[in-house]
Amino acid sequence: MPNALLVGVGRRGGVAAEIAAGLATDGWDLALSYWQPHDQRPGRGGRSGQPSGWLAGGLRSRGRRVAQLPADLEDPAVPAQVVEHSVKRLGPLDALVLTHAESVDSGILDTAVDSFDRHYAINIRATWLLIAAFARQLPAGGGSIVAITGDTAVGNLPYRVTKDGLERLVLASASELREAGVRANVIKHRPIDTGWTSESLNACRTAERTSGRHGTPNDTPNLVRLLLSAQGKRITGQLLYSSDDPEGRVSA
Repeated sequence: MPNALLVGVGRRGGVAAEIAAGLATDGWDLALSYWQPHDQRPGRGGRSGQPSGWLAGGLRSRGRRVAQLPADLEDPAVPAQVVEHSVKRLGPLDALVLTHAESVDSGILDTAVDSFDRHYAINIRATWLLIAAFARQLPAGGGSIVAITGDTAVGNLPYRVTKDGLERLVLASASELREAGVRANVIKHRPIDTGWTSESLNACRTAERTSGRHGTPNDTPNLVRLLLSAQGKRITGQLLYSSDDPEGRVSA
């Protein structure tokens, strides 16, 4: 069976949890990394904590092998350790799915230096180190990387700036690691309600959409499943928009 490492799986109802469930349906064994202090911050939405009770148990009941790996990605030693421990538990990894994110609302005038540095360390540096460690352990048949990003910018400066850097990094890996058999793609979606939005914000965003509904955590996993499947093997180096904007753009 193929093995995948999902980075940033910590909240019930989140996009990463839905991706994990979808990949388990497709026969993937999974390593799930999470960081409880991040997921338990006020305003993060959804239920958090060690994924064993609400996610890993359900995946195992389907016959899947699941490794649970707490990971503070701000520590530069941790990304390589996460990959190493995943390989020890499951065997060589065929896929790396990056859903982790440091995200604190702040703008040009009120972003703290330590907050900006933490965004950079988690969203960009950890991504680079995860990709490098993943590439070094690749099985002979190569593998696939999928990163999930959003596009909120106004009032969320450090997130947007570092997520843009993450996109460039992942897409560059599609070219640089091509000879090693790596495919790499980025999925960018509109804001998704994972428990953090208010009724008024939901109503406002829903009114903007041609589909007449707000984005949900179920919108992205099927695209991830395609990219990791045999049907998606010719797709690489792409920034894909998961959006109902008729022009295919994601708004700020």
